[in-house]
Amino acid sequence: MPLSQRAHVALVTGAGRGIGRAIAVHLARAGCKVAALARTASDLAETVREAAEDPAAPAILPLPTDMTRDADLEQAVRVIIERLGRITVLVNNAGFAPPRSTVLKTSLADWDRTLATCLRAPMVLTRLVLPDMLAHGSGNIVNIASIAGQRGRAGEASYAAAKFGLLGFTQSLFDEVREHGIKVTAIVPGPVDTEHAPGDKARVLRPSDIAAAVVQVLTAPPGACPAEIVLEPLHDPEA
Repeated sequence: MPLSQRAHVALVTGAGRGIGRAIAVHLARAGCKVAALARTASDLAETVREAAEDPAAPAILPLPTDMTRDADLEQAVRVIIERLGRITVLVNNAGFAPPRSTVLKTSLADWDRTLATCLRAPMVLTRLVLPDMLAHGSGNIVNIASIAGQRGRAGEASYAAAKFGLLGFTQSLFDEVREHGIKVTAIVPGPVDTEHAPGDKARVLRPSDIAAAVVQVLTAPPGACPAEIVLEPLHDPEA
């Protein structure tokens, strides 16, 4: 069944640029009502504009939000429900990665921001939307993880710790709610052409590749859940 026939209301975090923008735009163009969360209003405005290039796409609801503030997350969920209806899809994409540095040289402030954005915010948002999903016996929670959550590397300790944690949270949550009709998925991309990992566009993933995987999750058969999708570029970026 096409997404446009499923009456989805999707909350997408980190939707002001990169992967999050691609996900928000793809979902809107597939017929979903989308609420886009990010810190910067001007970035969200560009996401709204890009989606509007397809006149058939529902208008995206932009909500400037600080992912590290619980009160902001609670307010965003309230506004979405009031404006768009019950949230059926949660895409936890927002992330923060400090500059590569050793454990001893990375600031505690950067550790805190990384963990708050990449791990705690998805957990808080899940707690906010999960009761309604349980009450209706349906819903999708999609966590955008990273290959760094499977293979830690020097200089990325706090980011890897957060993404390892996100994968563990995803696996545990899936086991908790699968019998209630709720699908929980981790999408695990390798190198992606974003501002954090520029690189050769021909040898890394594109944000649209991750967005397409999210659509694939939402269009899976009712009795099947893609619990984890690992995406690697076809060509080795380091070759």
